[in-house]
Amino acid sequence: MQPKAKISNLAFFSKHALPGRGHAVSDWLQSFSPSLAALFSQIAATLLTLVLVAPVLASFGVEIPLVADAFIQGGIAAFLGSRLGLAWWWLPINLLFSPALAATLSSGVAPSWFLAAFILLFLVYWSVFRSQVPLYLSSRKAWAAVAGLLPGKAGVRFLDLGAGLGGMLNYLDAQHPDGKFTGMEIAPLPFVLGWLRKRATGGNYSLQWGDFWPHSLADQDVVYAYLSPVPMARLWRKVCAEMPSGSRFISNTFPVPGVEPEEIVELDDFHRSRLYVYLVPARRSVEIMP
Repeated sequence: MQPKAKISNLAFFSKHALPGRGHAVSDWLQSFSPSLAALFSQIAATLLTLVLVAPVLASFGVEIPLVADAFIQGGIAAFLGSRLGLAWWWLPINLLFSPALAATLSSGVAPSWFLAAFILLFLVYWSVFRSQVPLYLSSRKAWAAVAGLLPGKAGVRFLDLGAGLGGMLNYLDAQHPDGKFTGMEIAPLPFVLGWLRKRATGGNYSLQWGDFWPHSLADQDVVYAYLSPVPMARLWRKVCAEMPSGSRFISNTFPVPGVEPEEIVELDDFHRSRLYVYLVPARRSVEIMP
């Protein structure tokens, strides 16, 4: 009888983990949103540091400063995050989170400032852990470029998905006073600031608070989005299923994967952004993307 193969304790954290319960748990963890996976990495790294690393160092009589201990925890968190499939830019975040926290706590800053910063970030980024869509603000050059892409007809209907502070809507409303411009924003603070802007300028556009996914796109001539790479394939399916044939979908910076745009507009703004302009095809000609 052949001897049983030895299974490494680190097999759970390998991208090529062996079949079985450990592999199922690894797949389950990788199905989380990146924010939850990063949180798990931080918690697991903290427990490993306290239960394993600290006792081993203490047994050898080694004393290290708090910041060095935090870097050890951060290194473990970065390793765990990479094993859970986080993008490369999460690694420095995982690595530096605990050292930054330790340095800040040792500086004597009042806890109320941390609470205020947390509330502010929560109101701005709201459901980004779920949607993976941070707050991006379109540049003035993007406003002008989108204005030039609108159909030359009276009463054009335009929807901004993730309207932010309402800058795009305010600009288009001033350029095309006969148009019907609507924006949707899910984050509370940007929505409130956009609403105050609308009140101050007397804009004739509409700004709504809420998630755009349940909202129908069927009555729009142009839909504009400045989101992230994550929802683009799903959004394109929604666009093709709901928008009328021949209408336009415009995405700032993030193209629809696997779909050739009708036009690409280069923006000479700070981020060297691009507008990807898509003509909505007839429903029978759309290939269903996974």
